[in-house]
Amino acid sequence: MFLQILLNLLIAFLWMFINNDLSVSSFIIGYLLGVVILLFLRRLRNRPFYLRRLWAVLKLMLIFIRELTVSNFVVIGHIIRPKLAIRPGIFAYETKLSSAWEVTLLSCLICLTPGTLTLDVSANNKILYIHAIDIKDAEEMALQIRRSFEQTIMEVTRG
Repeated sequence: MFLQILLNLLIAFLWMFINNDLSVSSFIIGYLLGVVILLFLRRLRNRPFYLRRLWAVLKLMLIFIRELTVSNFVVIGHIIRPKLAIRPGIFAYETKLSSAWEVTLLSCLICLTPGTLTLDVSANNKILYIHAIDIKDAEEMALQIRRSFEQTIMEVTRG
């Protein structure tokens, strides 16, 4: 992936110098030309294209920002209500992620989202013990984590 990014930037700068135009528009044209060239070269090397993974990283960040915003409002709603009607609890979440890096990223995203906290990870890195400020349905919460964070983490790490 790093080599593809480097080659794309090299093509963009070469395009700028060949045309003797050091403007941003010339760089963008060269960059897009590099994307097209790398798309054709990708088929020869049989490697995934880096923009696909870059899109997955952007998607993960947007999902995190959405979850962060929604959970902030939910927690604020719990705080400003006159009567505290929460059901805190701990549930075990079985993950399909395999590497330690993936599990760590998932744990951090869960911890950074208000209202949830990863307490522990099992020795085999397959079960996360998560504390939530308000658990209506543990299965629903696990499904939400699986659909949002876990699926997108797999797109980022496995291409």
